[in-house]
Amino acid sequence: MSETKIKVLIVDDSAIARGIFEKAFKSTTTFEVVGMVSNGRKAVDFCHANEVQLVVTDYDMPEMNGVEETRIIAKELGIPVCVYSEDNHAKADALEAGALLYEIKPSFSSLSSQSMVLFIEKISEALKKRGAPTPHKESSHDSQEKSERPYPSHGYKILCIGASTGGPTAVQEVLKGLGKNFPLPILYVQHIDVGSDQKMVNWFKVTCPNTPMELARDGQIAQNGHVYMAPADKHLVIDFINKDGKPVLKLSDEPPERFLKPAVNKLFRSAASLYEKKCLAVLLTGMGRDGAEGCKEIVDKGGYTIVEDKSTCAVFGMPAAAIELEAAKLVLPRGLIAKEILQLV
Repeated sequence: MSETKIKVLIVDDSAIARGIFEKAFKSTTTFEVVGMVSNGRKAVDFCHANEVQLVVTDYDMPEMNGVEETRIIAKELGIPVCVYSEDNHAKADALEAGALLYEIKPSFSSLSSQSMVLFIEKISEALKKRGAPTPHKESSHDSQEKSERPYPSHGYKILCIGASTGGPTAVQEVLKGLGKNFPLPILYVQHIDVGSDQKMVNWFKVTCPNTPMELARDGQIAQNGHVYMAPADKHLVIDFINKDGKPVLKLSDEPPERFLKPAVNKLFRSAASLYEKKCLAVLLTGMGRDGAEGCKEIVDKGGYTIVEDKSTCAVFGMPAAAIELEAAKLVLPRGLIAKEILQLV
């Protein structure tokens, strides 16, 4: 069986450099070039609209440089980024922004030059150490079932999802696995920069057409099979349940919680309060602890929580915090979460 190649996006404002990198990566058996763009802004847009597993980018480019680009692609989308430059002046900034690797730009004296070979070898080694991107494992020694799976079902009425670093690709995989006509409303909080939320929703519309998504609006009635994402500068909570049993959404201007707005905890707590044992929540990859306390409230009210296993997380912070609080009823690799949700509902 042939091994799936790692999908690479090349980012450089020099067409010559892009061409040389393309030929070098194509000469390997490990990588597949899926796109080439001329600056960081175009790279961000490309990653929102296409499946990319590695970005290799120049630092010095117009519109958006490699560090600004990395801060979005690595931290928000969870895609590994290798930054290169003529010298080391931007190395500290690139690594702080989340770069997997920072390298001196290889010599282009010849396609078979040792510098190009060494450059790609360093990327391969860094990816191996990071453990990504690799096909998701169906099981892990770290996977834990914190309790028996609920049977019979409590008749769940709402699905809440929280994520941060690496969240969009994780949520994409879960939503695609839910198929069409999912029987519950889906509320989604993602830590994201102001101005990027609508672009992300547009990306989900293309990549997950089975579950229509939109930015949540104040007073909106959430419908089954639709996803409502919190705007970048508002907390998303459930205001009340209407006479038809549907959640009525509220956008809150309350202060950030632990510097986060929107906060996953805000959504999870409101769902726990109103739906109690009929609340189902999923906490995915992310830095920090947001969502852990909300998971605890859901569990204490009789609801059910699934958190992503370390083996598939870009960052294990948020799921680990929920496990630490004994607020994870089930811990699963990302690829198994949608199947479990469908069994539960």
